[in-house]
Amino acid sequence: MRYLPHTTQDISIMLHELGFEGIEDLFAGIPHSLMLQRDLHLPGPMSEPELNRHLENLEKANPAASCISFLGAGAYSHAVPAAVDAIVSRSEFSTAYTPYQPEVSQGTLQSIFEFQTVTAGLLGMDVANASMYDGASAAAEAVLMAKRVRRNITRIVLSAGLLPEVGRTIETYVSALDLEIIEAPLSGEGILDLGALSAALDKDTALVVQTPNFLGCIEDMRSLAGLAGEKNAFFISFTAEPYSLAVLEPPGSFGVDVATAEGQAFGNPVSFGGPYLGLFATSKKYVRRMPGRLVGLTRDGAGKQGFVLTLATREQHIRRARATSNICSNEGLCALASLVHLCCLGPEGLARAARISRANAEYLKAGIAEIPGFSIPYKASTFNEFVVETPVPANDLVQESTRHGILPGVPLNRLKNGNENRLLICTSELHTRQDLDNLIRVLKQRGA
Repeated sequence: MRYLPHTTQDISIMLHELGFEGIEDLFAGIPHSLMLQRDLHLPGPMSEPELNRHLENLEKANPAASCISFLGAGAYSHAVPAAVDAIVSRSEFSTAYTPYQPEVSQGTLQSIFEFQTVTAGLLGMDVANASMYDGASAAAEAVLMAKRVRRNITRIVLSAGLLPEVGRTIETYVSALDLEIIEAPLSGEGILDLGALSAALDKDTALVVQTPNFLGCIEDMRSLAGLAGEKNAFFISFTAEPYSLAVLEPPGSFGVDVATAEGQAFGNPVSFGGPYLGLFATSKKYVRRMPGRLVGLTRDGAGKQGFVLTLATREQHIRRARATSNICSNEGLCALASLVHLCCLGPEGLARAARISRANAEYLKAGIAEIPGFSIPYKASTFNEFVVETPVPANDLVQESTRHGILPGVPLNRLKNGNENRLLICTSELHTRQDLDNLIRVLKQRGA
């Protein structure tokens, strides 16, 4: 079936009713200089077998489809239970759009309520919303919320350990506001420099910290929380690898004001950059400043349990200009997938997968450190990612390893000068001991 099923006759009838002679008349108000003056570079129509063959060839061109992958850096591959696809594919969950008469959709509201409950528990906070587009926009929305809570905030202090994409998203979100953005440097151990950070914080600042950070290092959240409290700064945490929440103390235990995270690793496989979903939680005192939506549990007049839309702060509802968010979708399918994933694993299963992921990283770290010419530059504790100093440019190493069927990690030359010989390696519970040994064997071939 064609995506656009209208026949030429259908189109002619519609144009006639509108008083137009051709489709181009519909776009007459667009300046000619802004219009594309060529055809799109798209292939011609294909039969279903031809299309399937074309897509299979495209998949073969992607090394991640045929190689053992140690990529991470914000996109994490974990085992997704088969039940996830089976449940989210049911017809009653076929749309991710937010319902406009929500109380009619009790099943949808219940899944959102349970998603909120699981999210709040993972992040150790009082209340969670449902939900944000992705982790980066969740962190950016948290910064906007900080400004709403404390109008005196004039500076945003971003950890240098933030995923670059998260930092750029925050900068874009606040570009129209009178806010100064400062980057807090990392120490030689790979975590935030407390001395430099102390000088940057005061009551007029909001601090955004990622842990484990982009280099894989686990931040000293207790010390950071103490410093933020001493300076009376608004404290926002961000977690890129949510599996770490199963084995590390949750951000809420350190007293952060807002905890955000990327939820992709739960039930949503790595797929060309999305779709992802953002996790967002805060304390009860800030609930009316929170963006997004909040589903609650109540009882009706007959005493029956029911779910209701307790809080809706989007601009399409009654708040209009006073809205705290323009999120128009609750990322329903992605949120449901993450909920089903977490329910299938349970707390013990999630923690076990997290411990295996970390154990695999520690095994690799020890093996690579013994290879002449390779070293581990940062001494801070890590979860399932770590940086390796390589004797040759990391890009060259990736190209050579790919020919052996291995994607060894993410080159860090995209950060700043001086990182050409650094590689970010990530492991998960999907890696076998043979996978780890194969990577060590390939790296040994380029040892000094």
